[in-house]
Amino acid sequence: MLTITLPALNLALIPDPEAINSQILKQFWLLYEQGSTRQSHFFHGRFENIYIDLERIPALLPIVAQVKSTAATILKCEISDLKYGFWFNLMRPGDQTSLHNHEEDDELLSAVYYITTPQGSGDLILGKPPLALRLQPYAGLVAYFPPQLPHAVDTNNSNHDRLAIAFNFGLNTN
Repeated sequence: MLTITLPALNLALIPDPEAINSQILKQFWLLYEQGSTRQSHFFHGRFENIYIDLERIPALLPIVAQVKSTAATILKCEISDLKYGFWFNLMRPGDQTSLHNHEEDDELLSAVYYITTPQGSGDLILGKPPLALRLQPYAGLVAYFPPQLPHAVDTNNSNHDRLAIAFNFGLNTN
């Protein structure tokens, strides 16, 4: 018998995400369409990471606060001990995210918060196929996992955009 053990996966739900997600979407699209973003990680014909400063999307503040609080609980530390970074991941129809990890020297936890997840817009794959866990995301879900865990996102087979926010957490060294 083959036994597979995946590192800890923690899931959380943001209560009533519709109102806050609609505000995040409005602010995101305004800045994105103005070209007021920084982008990186060009793969498969698109930039996977879209960076916008938190101050420019105030609707995101309560999400960041809740995600940081849960990250501190998972890491058994104080919120003030955490440093973090985040970026948006926009997947248009036909887009995918290749298998990768976030293993950097100072990262202890990764997370993803889902804003829009049309049916068929791609599962989060944790681990290396064929021995991987598939998670079908939905708006308001936050998935926390170790940054060294390989992960990918299936092709967006829907006719709509999918938008998520990825986070990496480490400890302040100050």
